[in-house]
Amino acid sequence: MFLSAANLRRSFRLGSRTIEVLKGISLTVERGERVFLCGASGAGKTTLLYTLAGLERPESGEVSLDGRQLYKGSETERARLRNACVGFVFQGYFLLPELTALENAMLPAMIGKRPDPRMAQAALERVGLGTRLQHLPAELSGGEQQRVAIARALINRPGIIFADEPTGNLDSATGEAIMSLLFEIAREENTALVVVTHDTRLSMRGDRRLEIRDGVLTGAALEASQPAGSPPRASH
Repeated sequence: MFLSAANLRRSFRLGSRTIEVLKGISLTVERGERVFLCGASGAGKTTLLYTLAGLERPESGEVSLDGRQLYKGSETERARLRNACVGFVFQGYFLLPELTALENAMLPAMIGKRPDPRMAQAALERVGLGTRLQHLPAELSGGEQQRVAIARALINRPGIIFADEPTGNLDSATGEAIMSLLFEIAREENTALVVVTHDTRLSMRGDRRLEIRDGVLTGAALEASQPAGSPPRASH
């Protein structure tokens, strides 16, 4: 397996109340597997995604990426592991407005002290933006900005890509194209893909559909494309 999470717990204070968002969630993701996280608004999908990706430390529990524990070392060690193993695609793109598409795509490689404009150009060409290298985000459409974000997520050849509602700000046709691109890249690179979505139809395109409800993964979290006659895989 590439990703393993065990007994993740996370809560937030809301006035005098404590809201438990993650209540001991455990799961695994294999290399090359496409997993969708679904659930109602406020169910904890994004919190779980950020925790799995190393962006939010859990109160308890552990996450391992490629056999290395994500939350055991220092913040610097965690950032280094995340930079090497993880790509992240945000719903809101999160491109730096003063940087060109090429420079935005190259950012993770710059942070990892391996800047290579040729790699960034290849990544942008891979997502269909080979003629838009020097354009600023304001000069790109929403779909084009998301493609830059995907190229940025790919630049260090991560073992897993996390995507938080990657089609949420796009029209249906552009959203379909973006998801097809993510699937194609994941298949060709044997990269695991974990996607948060509220779109039930979209979630059925993956290998597994996990539903989070009241802070736990429910019994509905079974293989979406499981071969007939094979036993369901446990999700928690």
